[in-house]
Amino acid sequence: MIKSMTGFGKSVIQLPAKKITIELKSLNSKSLDLNARIPSQYREKELQMRSTIAGALVRGKVDFGLYVEITGEETSSQVNEAVVREYIRQLRNITDAGDIELLKMAVRMPDALKTERADIDEKEFEAISRALDEAIAETDTFRREEGSALEKDFLLRIENIKHLLEQVKDLDPQRMAHVRERLEKAVADARENVDENRFEQELIYYLEKFDITEEKVRLANHLDYFVSSLNSEDSNGRKLGFIGQEIGREINTIGSKANYAPMQKIVVQMKDELEKIKEQVLNVL
Repeated sequence: MIKSMTGFGKSVIQLPAKKITIELKSLNSKSLDLNARIPSQYREKELQMRSTIAGALVRGKVDFGLYVEITGEETSSQVNEAVVREYIRQLRNITDAGDIELLKMAVRMPDALKTERADIDEKEFEAISRALDEAIAETDTFRREEGSALEKDFLLRIENIKHLLEQVKDLDPQRMAHVRERLEKAVADARENVDENRFEQELIYYLEKFDITEEKVRLANHLDYFVSSLNSEDSNGRKLGFIGQEIGREINTIGSKANYAPMQKIVVQMKDELEKIKEQVLNVL
């Protein structure tokens, strides 16, 4: 079963003094492009969290956010009293402002607040790790659901191309008769002066150049391979993309050999269906 690279997962944990929210958003990308937004106090665990996400999500443009909301009395910032008092003393020498105004000015000065960087509590990080796993699992479920929708669309497009291929097969005898007629008419004036056996040999040569039997067989095989690959364990966007390229080559060759307007119209419809497949393959993991 295929997975989409599009996904979203969220997990919220409530600790005694803070609420922590973890969010994961994933979009399509050729490789893993992981962007992390986390508070500075959790930076020492960033590599570990990145490794967990990379191992689970594999590919895609992933935005990882860890947000902390203080809900208790805990705070990492404190007023630097000695510095603030010194600012107030200096300000009194240059202004007649009252104590409240001096305090307002002082707390906006550099180093008025000091932030104490506390070590991460291991139990807290264990809770964060569990929440991250939950967000990853939710993202994976989202990807599976999106993948299921993509699979239905792929099967529809492949079936449409198969139906169009049947139309090509039905038209082929008529097309070859038309091509033969055109070739015979093109050399009708010179035929009297040409050796009959040589003429027949040349005619067969050109008819073989316009023959699309191999292309029809290969295209049918590629279409079946695409469908079987959708349900294989090793199914992935890159593999499906390669098969799509092979499908495109056969369709293009049929179009270039057609030399028959009704068949070329069918080829255009095939190309349209294939383009829709290629666009969606870019979203497959």
